[in-house]
Amino acid sequence: MPESGAHWRKTRRLTVGLLLVWLFVTFGLGCFAIELNAFVFAGFPLGFYMGAQGVLVIYLAIIWYYNRRMRQLDAEYHLEDE
Repeated sequence: MPESGAHWRKTRRLTVGLLLVWLFVTFGLGCFAIELNAFVFAGFPLGFYMGAQGVLVIYLAIIWYYNRRMRQLDAEYHLEDE
């Protein structure tokens, strides 16, 4: 089995990075809701839209990116499922 220290280091970096994005989207956008409401998207204030729909789309994008990147890392270090 190949050395997996570098693999785990990259995995942790990816996980922490995406967790920080998740934290900002979840808690950070709420802090800017009043400013975001100055913009209208699809007939709704942007703050409302981000709380109701936009955050869910961002969560799905985070999951998709994590899955895609982990598959690349696993292939790079020859750790694919058999």
